[in-house]
Amino acid sequence: MDEQSKRLVVNAITLGRVPFVVLFMVLAVIDGYWPAWWLAVLATASLAIASLTDLYDGKLARKWNVVTKFGAMADPLMDKVFYLVVFPTLLWLLGRQPHEAIHALVMLVFTVLYILRDQWVTFLRSVGSLFDADCKANWLGKFRTAASFPSACVIYVYVSLHPWFLPQALIFLIEAFLIFVNFWSIVVYTRQYMPYLKRALDKN
Repeated sequence: MDEQSKRLVVNAITLGRVPFVVLFMVLAVIDGYWPAWWLAVLATASLAIASLTDLYDGKLARKWNVVTKFGAMADPLMDKVFYLVVFPTLLWLLGRQPHEAIHALVMLVFTVLYILRDQWVTFLRSVGSLFDADCKANWLGKFRTAASFPSACVIYVYVSLHPWFLPQALIFLIEAFLIFVNFWSIVVYTRQYMPYLKRALDKN
C-alpha cells in the first residue's frame, strides 16, 4: 500500500466515527420506542466501533508514518461529534424512564459540562494559535477521551438493558469520575494557556 492510500485509510477511519455514532443514535432511539434486545446490541456494537476508530486512526497514522495536519484537526472534531450525539441520546433515554429521574439530572449536568469544557478548550487553542502555540492535546485530554468512549458504552448498556452486573451505584461512580476528569482538564488547559491569554489581553 502506498503512502497516499495509507493516508486515505487513516482519514477514512477518523471520519468513519460519524456514521457509526449517528447509527447508534438512530438504533438507540428506535429501541427507546420499541424495546428489543437485538436493537440494544446493535446500538452497543455501533457505539463500540465508533470508539475503536479513535484508537486505531492514531495508532495506524503513527505506525505508517502518515500523521497529517488534517488528521490532527479532524480527530478532536470527531471526538466532539461523539460527545454531542451520544451523551444527549443517553440523556433522552434516561428521561423516558421515570425511575431514572435523578440519573437524568446527573446526565444533564454531565452533558453540559462536556460541551462547555470542549468549547472552552477550543477557545484556548484559538488564542494560543495567535501566538504559534503548540495546540496538540495534552496527556489529560487524551486520557479523558480514552476514558469517555468505553464509559459511554457501559452507560448505554446500563440504560438500555439494566443488566444485573451493572448496578446504578457503579454507573454513578463512573459518571462522577468523568465529571472530575472534565473539571481537572479545564484547570490543566487553562493553566497551560494562561500565558497566551495574558498576552491576548495586552494592548496591540
